[in-house]
Amino acid sequence: MTSLNDKLEHAHEIVEDSNPTNNIDFQTIISRRLNRRSILKGGTGLTAAAFFGALPLVGCSDDDDNSSSPIVENGNDAAIPAQGDLTRPETLNFTAVAHSTADTMTVAEGYKAEIILPLGTPLISGIEDWKDNREQSAESFEWRMGDNHDGMWFFGKKGNAYDAKASESGLLVMNHEYVNSEELSPFGYHVIEDADAAPLFQSRRLASDVRREVNCHGVAVVEMKRRADGKGYEMVPNSKYNRRVTSSTTAQLTGPVAGSDLVKTKFDPTGHQTRGINNNCGAGLSPWGTYLTTEENFLGVFARGQDASQLSAGQNYGRVRYGAKENTPGSRYLWHTPDAKDAIIADEFSRWDMTAVGANATEDYRNGFNTFGYITEIDPFDQNSISQKRTALGRFAHENCAYAPVEQGKPVVFYMGDDARGEYIYKFVSKAVWSNSDIGGGLKAGDKYLDEGTLYVAIFNEDGSGEWKAMVHGQNGLDASNSVLPFNGQDEVLVFARAAGDKVGATKMDRPEWISVSPMTGEVYITLTNNTNRGVRDDQPLSASNPRSYTVNGKRSGNENGHIIRWAEKGGDHAATSFEWDVYLFAAPHDLAVENLSQLSDSNDLSSPDGLYFDPRGVLWIQTDDGAYTDTTSCMLLAALPGKVSDGTTVTTSAGQQTRVGMPASNDNIKRFFVGPKGCEVTGIVLTPDFKTLFINIQHPDNWGAVAGGSIPRSATVMITKEDGGVILAESFDTESSAT
Repeated sequence: MTSLNDKLEHAHEIVEDSNPTNNIDFQTIISRRLNRRSILKGGTGLTAAAFFGALPLVGCSDDDDNSSSPIVENGNDAAIPAQGDLTRPETLNFTAVAHSTADTMTVAEGYKAEIILPLGTPLISGIEDWKDNREQSAESFEWRMGDNHDGMWFFGKKGNAYDAKASESGLLVMNHEYVNSEELSPFGYHVIEDADAAPLFQSRRLASDVRREVNCHGVAVVEMKRRADGKGYEMVPNSKYNRRVTSSTTAQLTGPVAGSDLVKTKFDPTGHQTRGINNNCGAGLSPWGTYLTTEENFLGVFARGQDASQLSAGQNYGRVRYGAKENTPGSRYLWHTPDAKDAIIADEFSRWDMTAVGANATEDYRNGFNTFGYITEIDPFDQNSISQKRTALGRFAHENCAYAPVEQGKPVVFYMGDDARGEYIYKFVSKAVWSNSDIGGGLKAGDKYLDEGTLYVAIFNEDGSGEWKAMVHGQNGLDASNSVLPFNGQDEVLVFARAAGDKVGATKMDRPEWISVSPMTGEVYITLTNNTNRGVRDDQPLSASNPRSYTVNGKRSGNENGHIIRWAEKGGDHAATSFEWDVYLFAAPHDLAVENLSQLSDSNDLSSPDGLYFDPRGVLWIQTDDGAYTDTTSCMLLAALPGKVSDGTTVTTSAGQQTRVGMPASNDNIKRFFVGPKGCEVTGIVLTPDFKTLFINIQHPDNWGAVAGGSIPRSATVMITKEDGGVILAESFDTESSAT
C-alpha cells in the first residue's frame, strides 16, 4: 500500500495537528460507553416502511426508537433544489465499478462521464485557450477556471433569478482549493535561494508565479445551459454571470468579529474588510439560494517571523493553536517572498506575512491571519456583490457547511467540521426563524440568518448521548478568567473558536470533514477521513471508535482508512442541545481480515472517506481522498442507502477493542459508482434538480485532463449523464432490474 505521507507534496493535504489539550478523545468515549451498553437498540435490517414515502424530508421523533415523522410543512419544500419523485430506491441496481489504477476514469455501465471546465478554461472571450507551455499570464487567471476544483453547487436559473427547481439552465459554482505549482507555472516550482537573507526570505518565489497562484484559488461562477440533445450542459460564453472570486478579491467581514481589534490591518484599519478568500474546500447551499464556501487550510499561505514578544500571551497562544508558530515561512507557497518592487498593488505580497513589525496592528498584517478561516457567502446571481465572511459561524479549518431541513417559524441550523487531527464538530443555530419568503433573498437573507445566532461545539458522552455546548462569551467559562487565552468578548470566542472549544470540553475527533443531513431520517453524517497516528503515538491510543492500527510492510501505520459517524438530534429538532450517536461505516479494504468491520466487499470497499452528499431522494454519495489503498484502486465515488442510528451491532477487533457499527454493507445498500484517474482525489458533488446530470470534481490527477497532444495534467469537473438521457440511478427505481 502507498503511505498517506507519500501524498503530502499537495499543499492541501498537509494535515495540521495543533490541539495541545487533554480533552477526552471521541474513541475513548465509545470504549467507555460500550462497557455500559453492549446491546444496540433496533434490528440490523432496513425496512421500507421506516424510510420510504412521498414526503421529501423526514425528521426523527422524540420517542425511544427514533421513528420518522414529517418536518416539512407549509410549502417549505420550495427550498429543496429538486423536482420529481423524491422517494428513495430500496436497493442499488447498477453494476458496481471494479477497482482501477488506470490513468482514465471509469463510471457505471449505462452512464457517460466527460471532462468539462478544466484548469485554465477562459470564462470570457478575448483570452486565449490554455496552452500546455503554461505561458498564460498570471493576470488572465482572474477570468479562467482555477486549480484543484472542489466543493460546488448547481443553482437552477429561471430568467435572471434563482429557481431551486430549474434545470434547463443554471449557475455552476465551485471552489478552487489550492494549486499544483509545478504544473501551473511555465517555470515549474521555481525558488531562488539566498542563505544570507532574513530567515523568512531565504527562499523566494517569482512575483508572476505567486500572482498566478493567488488568482487560481477561490471560487468560479459559470453559467451553464442544457445541450441541444438534452444530455448534459455546456458553458454559456461571455455570460454576465461568469466570474471569479480569488485570493486577491475584497471580502467583507460581517457578524460579531467585524470591526474587532483582532481583524484590523493595514489594508483596513477599521476591521471590516480583508483581501481574498483562500483554500476553499467543501461547500454548501443556503436554503435561500446563495453559495457557502469554506476556508480550510489557510495556515499554509501565511508566514510568521519572531514576534511573540510583541504580542500578549493570549494572542500568541491563539496563533499557535491554529498552527502558526514563530519563525515559520508557511508551506511551499511562500507568497510573502517576491520582491516588493514587483508588486502591482499595495502590499500584494507582504500581506501574507503575519509578523508583528509595526507599532500597532494597523501598520502591518499581524491580524491578516485572523481574517481567514470563515464560512463565506457568495450570491452567484449578483455579479457586483462583495463576498461576505460570516464570522458568527466561527473560525477554523472549515471543510464544508450543511444546513438542516428548514421549517417555517424555526431557526436555521448549519453543521460544520474542523479538518485537523483532534479538532471539533460545530453547529450554528440562527437567531432569526425561517421564512419561506426569503428564498431568492440573496445576501440580505444571509444578513438575517448568518450574522446572529449561537455557535455550539459537540461533546460525545460515554452513554451514547451527546451534548451541544454553547460557545457564547460569559457562558461555560468563556470569559476573561480563562488563564490560557482570556476571552474578553464574543469576537475573541469566534476568532479563537478552537481554544473556546478546548475550554468547554469539546470532544477531540479524527479530522472531521464533510457533513450532510439525511432527508429521510434527519440524521447528520460526517466523514472522519483517517488518522495515521492511531495506535502509533501515545496520545492517540487504540479505542473503540478507532480500534484498528495496521502494520503495513512491517511499519505501524495507524488507522489509515477512516470512518463515518452519524447522530440524531433529540426529538428531530436540529436546534436541540442533545443527541444520540453511533458509527455508520468503517472504511477498509475488503480483504483486511477482521478489521473490515462493515463487511465490505470488492464491489464497495473504500478508504479515507472525504466528500459526503445526500441527494434530495435520500441517496448518500461518498467520495474518497486516499493514500492507503491506491496500489489497488484510485479514489472513487460510491452510492449508499444508509439506515439509522443504532441499526447495527457490536464487534471486537483483532486488537481486542469493542466497537459498535451500523448495519452491514451489502450490494443492495452501498456500491462503487465511479473510479477516478490514477493519483486523483474525487471531490465536490451535486445533482441537477431533475436528477439527470451529476457533477463531480477531480483534483491533482497524475496524467489526466491534458490538452490534446499535451502532457500537463489538469484538474477538472466531470459531468456524468445516463446514456439514454434519463435520471441518475433510474435503474435502482426499477424493481425488476437484475443488475448486480
